[in-house]
Amino acid sequence: MISTWDELVTAALLGTERRTPPTRPRPGQDAAAALLDAAALRTVQRRAGLLPVAARELPEAAPEDPRPSLPPAARRRLELLLADRAGPGGGAGRRGSAPDLLELLPQWLAAANGHGYRAPAALLPALLDAARARSDLRPQALVLAGPRALWLARLNPQWKYALRGGPAPAPGTRPSDVGAVQRVWQEGLFSERVALLSSVRRHDPAGARELLATTWPRERAEDRLMFLDSLREELSLADEPFLEQALSDRSRNVRATAAELLSALPGSALAARMAERARSCVGLDRTGADAPRIAVEAPHECDGGMQRDGIVAKPPSGRGERSWWLSQLVEATPLDTWCERFGVTGAAEAVALPVADGWQPDLHAAWCRAAVRQRDGEWSRALLGPATSPPAPEGSSWRDPAKLLSALPPAERAEWVAEFIATHGLSEAFRLLGVCAVPWAEPLGRAVVDALDIARDAGSYPWSFSGVMGLAERCLDPAEADRLEVLTALPDDPEDGTGAPGAVGYWAEAFQRLVGTLRLRATMRAELAG
Repeated sequence: MISTWDELVTAALLGTERRTPPTRPRPGQDAAAALLDAAALRTVQRRAGLLPVAARELPEAAPEDPRPSLPPAARRRLELLLADRAGPGGGAGRRGSAPDLLELLPQWLAAANGHGYRAPAALLPALLDAARARSDLRPQALVLAGPRALWLARLNPQWKYALRGGPAPAPGTRPSDVGAVQRVWQEGLFSERVALLSSVRRHDPAGARELLATTWPRERAEDRLMFLDSLREELSLADEPFLEQALSDRSRNVRATAAELLSALPGSALAARMAERARSCVGLDRTGADAPRIAVEAPHECDGGMQRDGIVAKPPSGRGERSWWLSQLVEATPLDTWCERFGVTGAAEAVALPVADGWQPDLHAAWCRAAVRQRDGEWSRALLGPATSPPAPEGSSWRDPAKLLSALPPAERAEWVAEFIATHGLSEAFRLLGVCAVPWAEPLGRAVVDALDIARDAGSYPWSFSGVMGLAERCLDPAEADRLEVLTALPDDPEDGTGAPGAVGYWAEAFQRLVGTLRLRATMRAELAG
């Protein structure tokens, strides 16, 4: 009996009791066994008759990566970190005393890139998989992976994210090599062109701007936006003519970004136009019997000139038009304008002036954004106020301490946050800690540990502070490990029965993890140093 493969499959799927197999059983053999024998025979026939396909063309060779390889111990550490990424991560619950390797991977990648190493070729697939799963890893992972990551990404669609953007390196391209720069700029992938433009910008700001100008009219709107964003670095008044032209771009997003960049240049013509408009809306009223106060008359319309300069006419839902226009005008106005306008000597004096008719939240919120955009430390300091002042109430949008802190020098930032934590504890500190330089300065680290110690003595559970504890593991100076060893001891539960049940033991476990993580970070540093 001759049977076809499809007939055998149909009988197998339906079962030999419902469909008689197209086979003839041997004496003593049941129908199911005969079906399997026939399937095995047909399988061999199919394989024997399979025609070989034409050989595919081999891919081009991977590019060379001349950077030094990792020291052996660091290579093994990377292997462990990548292997651990699939394990259970952290969270708000109990985490045990073992360091969380998954959270240390970003720091390890940054440190390895600081040494200028290249990733081992055998670990590139795991590294690209890790970066695919966690977008926050991509910038540092792609730098470590180097040009071979792009080569691999062209062969595997799962890694195509590496070709889309980010700081991917431009293989073999030096900013001083004019021919290579032009070749990559004209023919490279988008990620290579972005990386090239950023690299040239750091070494030759004018050269990067001229390079961008050569292809600007032909670029897509979304690409023009990304390229324009590259000009934030080393931004100067020399960029003003190019940015002024971009104010007439076809894309609204490109126009808005160009206006934002120009407003970050206090000496630009756009900043002067904004200052003139803002002066007509905000002034000092000295007519009352009380102390002078700021009077506000918001714009009554958003004309074409304002829109060309980046003012968005339509407000977001729930926001009044006039306050929306005023906010944008003040945000784009050079902050020096206000000291002259109010006749005061500094930012602190201007911020302390009373504001009439309930305009203070709008005015101060715009000043906050202007201080961050213009990186003005004096105004940021004045708007922040002393760290001992009560935190802004929940829902208060006119002051964002974390953003204002970002405009201050790192040492002053750490000092302000340390004083804030010493006064107010950790409940409002998470975002503030996120803008402090790593490793934390000694006073800041001490303030955080003291606050955690106070929380333990108060009887709270450690996972109520899991966010801050996680930051401490990653941001405290590893040299602090020996000093913190005393916190890992397991004290007796309070005799008066105060505190959460078992909290003492959980805190000891959390501090053991903190000390263990700090020591592991110190070991990783030594491994990378070779």
